[in-house]
Amino acid sequence: MPGMIWQCRGQSLSLTEPLVMGILNVTPDSFSDGGAHHDPARAVAHGESLVADGAALLDIGGESTRPGATPVPPAEELRRVLPVLERLRDRVRVPLSVDTRNPEVAAAALSAGAHIINDVAAHRTDPTLWQHVARHGAGYVAMHMQGLPATMQVAPQYRDILAEMREFFTERLARLAEHGVTGPQVVLDPGIGFGKNLEHNLALLRDPCLFAPAGRPILVGVSRKSFLGNLLGVGIEKRLPAGLACTLWAAQRGVRIFRTHDVAETVQALRMWTALAAGEDRHPPGVGPGRN
Repeated sequence: MPGMIWQCRGQSLSLTEPLVMGILNVTPDSFSDGGAHHDPARAVAHGESLVADGAALLDIGGESTRPGATPVPPAEELRRVLPVLERLRDRVRVPLSVDTRNPEVAAAALSAGAHIINDVAAHRTDPTLWQHVARHGAGYVAMHMQGLPATMQVAPQYRDILAEMREFFTERLARLAEHGVTGPQVVLDPGIGFGKNLEHNLALLRDPCLFAPAGRPILVGVSRKSFLGNLLGVGIEKRLPAGLACTLWAAQRGVRIFRTHDVAETVQALRMWTALAAGEDRHPPGVGPGRN
């Protein structure tokens, strides 16, 4: 994806090569690491560790959106997020994203220095959150979700998931532009596991570019998700190899941002893939080194 740039509040992120977004949950109830970094000091230390491991961005979340989750009041979400955001702002040099679907939280986070709003509820009708993003020139992740976290995994259905996703993102880009959020600010996330069953998730991962309007990059988050366990029969602690397989497959098909808990492993896998991919055009098919 030569020349692709993501504009995030004065920072221009090149997406010529894949970037890793480290997950920093400051919640007591997230599906994988709930409570592990609920204390602000521990959360900040973990964020610094993720950057040291190679994270190009950090995504701070104060509300769990796992299947069946209930909403968190904005005041509580802010109590969890702001102390971590404010400390990390002065300690790390990577863009900071806040994972929220609440306009009040987005406004406060942007005022506190966040560079990106990661919006799991991009299907919203109220433009207030978008207006905050536009005013700050922030980056924006538009994620697709069918339904709400409390109900999204109750028999999700699509006529044609790839066509419907493309229609959704085309319409969202137009709506965002109407409210001042321009194309270079926007990254598209298909929302793996958000109102999708196993077959839906696999269809989206097989060829991501089929659902994305031309010209905007794709973010994918598969880290430790339940569809991996459903397919392979493994618990959360054993899903890393499957997640890395999905990551490398998606990178080969043009995805350029990967949201993950396992930053060091994902960075290493993508660096190896990048080194191998860089040599693809050096030899005609079947005439590479070591071939007869």
